Amino acid sequence: SQVSFEEESQNSPAVGRWKPLMPSKGDKEEPEGGCQDAGGVDEPQSTEQLNVSRLRSSSVEIREKGSEFLRDELHKAQKELKLKDKECERLSKVREQLEQELEELTASLFEEAHKMVREANTKQAAAEKQLREARGKIDMLQAEVTALKTLVITSTPSSPNRELHPQLQSPSKAGFRKGHGRNKSTSSAMVSAASQNVAPEPVSRECKEVDSILFAEFQAWKESPTLDKSCSFLDRIYREDVGPCLDFTKQELSELVRVAVEQNTLTIEPVASQTVPLGKVAAGECGGPKKCALSGLPRTCKHRIMLGDSGNYYYISPSCRARITAVCNFFTYIRYIQQGLVRQDVELMYWEVMRLRREMSLAKLGFYPSEM
Repeated sequence: SQVSFEEESQNSPAVGRWKPLMPSKGDKEEPEGGCQDAGGVDEPQSTEQLNVSRLRSSSVEIREKGSEFLRDELHKAQKELKLKDKECERLSKVREQLEQELEELTASLFEEAHKMVREANTKQAAAEKQLREARGKIDMLQAEVTALKTLVITSTPSSPNRELHPQLQSPSKAGFRKGHGRNKSTSSAMVSAASQNVAPEPVSRECKEVDSILFAEFQAWKESPTLDKSCSFLDRIYREDVGPCLDFTKQELSELVRVAVEQNTLTIEPVASQTVPLGKVAAGECGGPKKCALSGLPRTCKHRIMLGDSGNYYYISPSCRARITAVCNFFTYIRYIQQGLVRQDVELMYWEVMRLRREMSLAKLGFYPSEM
């Protein structure tokens, strides 16, 4: 507004007129009274010029003050802008630091969660394994307790069971027991396996000497008893006794019998005196009272076996029964040792194992008691 005012003052015409100093040729001389009038006009003209110069000076002063004020405001705005830039930079650093801390916290939380999941899975697997082992031990103990109960109930010192103790039977009275009965392979004729504190009866007029290799293998197995046949003790017995003793003519059925004996699921029962229905014999049983299912030879079969809970029966001859019973007696005794039921000296247990091995050797050669 001040600048426009100065421009208007500069462009505005001067008040009054200037008279030429020299008159022109065509002009007429004016009277002297005209000069007096011109002198009266010069005085207001100088006053106007003075006012114009004052206005110009005041406008310059106002312009300088305005410029100084604007410079001050500019400096203030620049200072505020610098402060805001610093504040923005500080806030940006704070934000980056928070983002980094958040990422680290998230990564640590995920790592901790994965670690907890892995530990939980490991503990769950270990617990499931222990549960399976405990159930297996419970099943084995229940089977052994059932066998021991049967042995105790059916045989007492005052009234021994002569079928469970064949050495008490006389050859004249040893005959085929009539009727229908069942007994598990674990409760077969084996007195020393059921007795924990009674040593096996020594064989009369017989000299014995411990074999160092066999005794060392038995001692190594006794330190950590197992039914795994990969150990040297059981591997030797499998090769020399169990395998040949359960090697029958019918190879497929022989393998099934061996597995059932190892798993303690084989059942041996005497054949009932009454005739079995023909349809059942044809559908579920192999062999017959006059034919052995394992050897395939015509023999008088007084017993039959069932593998697990299949419901299928197989007639077996006395010789095959003696071989299966000898192997069952051996497995029953080593199971008792594994479960800690036999509390005897190591050497006595060794000789009992040797006695059971001798029974298997005799049975595979065809020797068996007459009462079978």
